[in-house]
Amino acid sequence: MNAEQRDDRRDARGRQRGAARSRGQGHRTSQAPSQRRRATDPARTAAYDVLREVDASDAYANLVLPPLLRERGITGRDAAFATELAYGTLRLQGRYDAILARCVSRPLDQLDPEVLDVLRLGAHQVLGMRVPAHAAVSETVGLCRDRVGAGPAQMVNAVLRAVGRTSLDDWLDRIRAEAPDETTALALTGSHPVWITRALREALHGSGRPTGELADLLEADNTAPRVTLVVRPGLVEPDDLTADQDPDGDVRLTPGRWAPTARVLAAGTDPAALGPVSDGRAGVQDEGSQLVTLALAATPLEGRDERWLDLCAGPGGKAALLGALAARQGARLVANEVQPHRTRLVRQGLRAVPQETVEAVRTGDGREVGTDEPGAYDRVLVDAPCTGLGALRRRPESRWRRTPADLGTLTGLQTELLTSALEAVRPGGVVAYVTCSPHLAETRLVVDDVLRRRDDVERLDARAVVRDVLVPGAEIDLGADDGGAGGLDVQLWPHVHGTDAMHLTLLRRTA
Repeated sequence: MNAEQRDDRRDARGRQRGAARSRGQGHRTSQAPSQRRRATDPARTAAYDVLREVDASDAYANLVLPPLLRERGITGRDAAFATELAYGTLRLQGRYDAILARCVSRPLDQLDPEVLDVLRLGAHQVLGMRVPAHAAVSETVGLCRDRVGAGPAQMVNAVLRAVGRTSLDDWLDRIRAEAPDETTALALTGSHPVWITRALREALHGSGRPTGELADLLEADNTAPRVTLVVRPGLVEPDDLTADQDPDGDVRLTPGRWAPTARVLAAGTDPAALGPVSDGRAGVQDEGSQLVTLALAATPLEGRDERWLDLCAGPGGKAALLGALAARQGARLVANEVQPHRTRLVRQGLRAVPQETVEAVRTGDGREVGTDEPGAYDRVLVDAPCTGLGALRRRPESRWRRTPADLGTLTGLQTELLTSALEAVRPGGVVAYVTCSPHLAETRLVVDDVLRRRDDVERLDARAVVRDVLVPGAEIDLGADDGGAGGLDVQLWPHVHGTDAMHLTLLRRTA
């Protein structure tokens, strides 16, 4: 096994589980109060507990942290600190592991996972946050004693002091110099698995962008995104929401960059505190997700425009926007989702859409819809399950969970879903194939594979449609036109557009 394969295995598996958890408890020893530093503060404890939940239960940090903060009454600056500490550590885990590996006397996968998480949290404070080094080390040692035990505290102290003796820039220079190749150097310093780094480079090239943008893309994935709201047309007026102010008179929302339905929320504002969000007239939705949904609704049709389908509707963000757009255009929406618990989320998301617009919210296998309802729909959205490599900035832990083996299962499912959608749409109707992944295997190659077996489908100019739905006057860079499929499809990027890396292909059934 070469060094790159070892890096990928460590990235994918993270760290050893199971028995190591019980070993961590064995480190607890009794010490006199004078020998033991006080327990660390609640914010650091909360961040540590999030990392352990993510590791032990494969949980998502963005689902674990907010209720934990509410339960423990952690608010204001402490909540912000805990959030940055937890999310930042997860995003930059690969970078910190590369640094820690040079400061620990044995392989990191031989450390108890509890200890390794403590070290990662300490490394992020020392190298990635504005925390004085002495305070970062002292507090992290206290966290180790409180949550893991006194046994490894001396080692944690020594390792973090070694980490802090070198600046982050010097650490990154050293990692680059010792890496076997440029891709591995970028992966380690940019904190992405090697296989994902390589795939993102290929995706940039495939969408007509310079591969020299790769470092900027990795950095964008490591930057916390702004919270963007969708103002669902006809349910709430954009100006009403934009004019909403906090008690000090400061505007909490500003217009989005691309989508006329997008409003960017000021930092520190809870979306749920806004009335239109709590009642479903608005919602949290990435601006790229809004753009691809608007594009499907705006694509010219031949013939009737009465019945729309969201084939993979959970958790419901795109379905809610589609429902609002359908109501304005006199169409009805069917929202299909294979998982019952996600069907409930879709139903909740559609609660503000006029009842007469929502024909059905149902649980079913999207792969069967084309056979069961051939030619029944005018517009179909296929928001296909994917690796989620386009949303790594929102799901920081997912990059360490995905492996190349996931692609085989997902691309097979994506192919079946797109085939079903093309059967479910009528001749003259339109299908939007969407993924929150730029990986070529999940985007262009899936579409090409389906189209090779059909002579009744044409690829539409998705770039032209997206430009038509932009905020008036906005000019968007969609990459070079290579004269082929890449010049028709839309691929958005965090480092270029400030959105998730959403992909859109538009297809028309011709016969």
